[in-house]
Amino acid sequence: MVRVMASGVFDLIHAGHISYLEQAKAMGDELVVVIACDRTVRRRKHEPITSEVMRERIISSLKPVDMTVIGNDGDMFETIGKIKPDIIVLGFDQDFNEDELEDELRMRGFSAEVRRAAIECSDDLLGTKYIIERILKKFGADYQ
Repeated sequence: MVRVMASGVFDLIHAGHISYLEQAKAMGDELVVVIACDRTVRRRKHEPITSEVMRERIISSLKPVDMTVIGNDGDMFETIGKIKPDIIVLGFDQDFNEDELEDELRMRGFSAEVRRAAIECSDDLLGTKYIIERILKKFGADYQ
């Protein structure tokens, strides 16, 4: 059995998330998705719109997903050690260098292969920030 790991914030679910998870699932037999904890989202991106518990509940209900885990705010390699993936799939826009990540995995004794998901979705609402921008542009301060 090939265990695949994908990870992300998954704050406002959109077509890009679905494409990413479908691609990840197609690379193996079991897909484990790590949901960024609220502290990590605040530190690396923005104030979460939905809580980590709600985001995990939503992602766990999606067809390609076999298991979900809420990540910790510390060493991501601790979470990788618990999941023991054969393949780690990065989103097309995730801020990781595949080669550097693979080198770090090897240094820590992990054998997981790192792959990057393709941009398969041409929707202009491909990211949470674009969805928020569209809502603000459409409704602005007039929205009650």
